[in-house]
Amino acid sequence: MFHQPNKAMYQTIIFDIQDAICRITLNQPAVFNALSKEMLMELRQAFEVVAADDAIRVVVLTGSGDKAFSSGQNLKSGLNPQMDSLGDFLRTYYNPLILAMRKLPKPIICELNGVAVGAGCSLALACDTIIASENASMAQLFVGIGLIMDAGASFFLPRIIGTQKAFELCSTGKSVNAQECLRLGLVNALVAPDSLRNHVQQVAEMYANAPTKAIGMMKKLLNESSSSTLEECLEREAVHQEMAGQTEDFIEGLAAFMCKKKPSFKGR
Repeated sequence: MFHQPNKAMYQTIIFDIQDAICRITLNQPAVFNALSKEMLMELRQAFEVVAADDAIRVVVLTGSGDKAFSSGQNLKSGLNPQMDSLGDFLRTYYNPLILAMRKLPKPIICELNGVAVGAGCSLALACDTIIASENASMAQLFVGIGLIMDAGASFFLPRIIGTQKAFELCSTGKSVNAQECLRLGLVNALVAPDSLRNHVQQVAEMYANAPTKAIGMMKKLLNESSSSTLEECLEREAVHQEMAGQTEDFIEGLAAFMCKKKPSFKGR
């Protein structure tokens, strides 16, 4: 089991562990939690800590303040588009973070507390479920500065809302309010701003008491399903069901079912 990192080691995020729930907060409210090189590196490090600590069973990712989850890439944080390779920047800072999130065998809940634009929107979409404030909104603003969507948006958006709608949002930079996000399936639920944190905490506690190994395998199979044939999906299900059947949580769940009681899952 990992000890909680020294808070002093993080300058741009807040990393907090309570019981089995890890809460990661983008903590640069003065710039609407814009994503700097330092923040991206700290986020990647934080998810590596989460992956290595079996005691952590669910992650909540949110932004500081009540206006923004993240305003996207901080263009004033040392990135010079005229001098730096944007492709190398993505390969160095964004791509490893997005892959770490999608490969994490634990659920990630996005507490979407405000606007999420550009790469900030992509970061939210990389989570497993999004619970949004009624004041939240999402937008892919890259086209406004002559760039394309990145940080996984070209993967996530068409799988969630279809290719044509994804093209519309990316090519126009249209902002989508919370109600429209819910209608399109970009978020899972809307909550009043003053109730958001409590609602997310309840969902996090549900996952903290769930069979974590099985949840992680579900996430992996769903990640792979869109590029697989039916035969490949069926075989992967068989392989991973065999693995799930060897966990302590399966033994507990089966015994609880037979005794008609609530199971006490340990994430093992």
